[in-house]
Amino acid sequence: MKLPYGWSRTTLVFDEQNLVSCAGLVPVMALAERAGLSELVSSRVVIAETRVRSAAANPAGKLASIVAGMAAGADCIDDLDVIRSGGMRRLFAGVYAPATLGQFLREFTHGHTLQLASVARAHLVNLVQASGLLPGIGTQAFIDIDSLLRPVYGHAKLGGSFEHTKIAGRQVLRRGLSPLATTLSTSDGAPVVAGIRLRAGRAASGKGAASMVAEAIATARAAGATGAILMRGDSAFGNHAVVGACVKAGVRFSVVLTKNPAVTAAIASIPEHAWTPVHYPGAVTDPDTGDLISDAEVAETEFTAFTSTRHPVTARLIVRRVRDRARDQELFPVWRHHPFFTNNTEPTAQADITHRRHAIIETVFADLIDGPLAHLPSGRFAANSAWAICAAITPTCSAPPAPSPAPATPPPAALPCAATSSPSPPESPAPGAGESCTYPSTGPGQNSGTTFGTTCSGPRPGRHASPETSHPPPRPDQRPKESWADQHTNPAHAKPTTNHRKPRSPTRPVHGSRLRDPTRGRWVKPDGPATTSATAPYPSCRPVRPRTARQRRPQGGRAAAPRQRRLDF
Repeated sequence: MKLPYGWSRTTLVFDEQNLVSCAGLVPVMALAERAGLSELVSSRVVIAETRVRSAAANPAGKLASIVAGMAAGADCIDDLDVIRSGGMRRLFAGVYAPATLGQFLREFTHGHTLQLASVARAHLVNLVQASGLLPGIGTQAFIDIDSLLRPVYGHAKLGGSFEHTKIAGRQVLRRGLSPLATTLSTSDGAPVVAGIRLRAGRAASGKGAASMVAEAIATARAAGATGAILMRGDSAFGNHAVVGACVKAGVRFSVVLTKNPAVTAAIASIPEHAWTPVHYPGAVTDPDTGDLISDAEVAETEFTAFTSTRHPVTARLIVRRVRDRARDQELFPVWRHHPFFTNNTEPTAQADITHRRHAIIETVFADLIDGPLAHLPSGRFAANSAWAICAAITPTCSAPPAPSPAPATPPPAALPCAATSSPSPPESPAPGAGESCTYPSTGPGQNSGTTFGTTCSGPRPGRHASPETSHPPPRPDQRPKESWADQHTNPAHAKPTTNHRKPRSPTRPVHGSRLRDPTRGRWVKPDGPATTSATAPYPSCRPVRPRTARQRRPQGGRAAAPRQRRLDF
């Protein structure tokens, strides 16, 4: 049993005007506006000169549309059309087309991405203060930094270059772009992206890490981190620039050091009796002896790093060693050592456990790779940088707000929006009932006519709601103006349930019932023989002859240049 070939090219289209496929965007965008996302964008992102007129108009609404599309699962510019499906236009205001949003992203430059990065940091601070996003941040906060390589394809992708990466435990050479990200977390709160910066694929992992750490520390303190702050990183960030930034800011650090003769000598100087077993969370013990089924041991020694620089740092060198299982029949134990450099004041075993929790940043990377950072859609580097920053803003908007106290008296029941799409007519609302069910707008960034508002129209008071009159379809003059690309990809005469992306047919019909034979001047009718007359046997069909070189020339006499197809994304 096999489906026809045509089903493999079918695309599902959600075009029911009375249903919303992404109703969860209502609290997400309400939380974003509560943290003042629109106000921050309007006050900080200024694009004065543009390549396309009106491309940079209303940056707050366009960036909010991009964030909403990413929250709904979009991972490229075309997928941002999800915010226009079904009844989304009736639920939200200021919904833009993907072509308009892509045009807006291509107007970004390096300076504009710095403005947008400041918006992301300020939005995170407002979000922490307006909700319970990072509980316990006043006691202890953790900053983690790491980089990743996102693959890109084609030579036209600016910044795309080859760099080594590890896939399934193997080192491979891959073309891509390298985002550098920092996360902020607490002992009781999940990590959130504190900053992200897009770099070329061949950039070193630690390039620009010192400034990223300084910005993350400032963001954490602005968000309320008045207690201890610990910065964690792997061997790519164990350099004097990153450690010096932490020392200058007065925060603690825990970074891996690359093995060199000085580090190897310090490890060899640790006495054998100084090694103690470490009990990791979730470790398994032997039921007979009660000992840990693990051979990991830790020890520490004092070490002075970066002695070749003008600012050497003296702190603790904590070393974790495990048995080398690749050599099972050795005459004496062979150990593999993993040192890290820290000024953390915790005991040796607990400091090792705290440092190994740096891997929590990989969960953030997994969410980004499975979501907005699955692709870097534009050919322009600055546009991809803006896309990455919007991807960092999106997960923070999905965080639940802090629970508010219950009101003394329950509010009056509101008419649900789903009642308007019910087959049976609902009851008439009580006199004085509101016309709309609106999500409560509190905090900064909420005013009348806010972009991406959360108002859904309902039946008017005093009138009976019916499936025909409760939600009348909007008139053509009331719909938002579509761009040039939308008018050509979604014509008004097309059926709502028909996919507008039709596959090309190998034989193109002429007026539906007449086909032109490949031989010049021959016309074929499906139910009749071919004719060789100079003119077509049908009034509405004429033979098509190839134009000569003279006819193909314009009136100016110069040969016409070949038409180039413009790639928007």
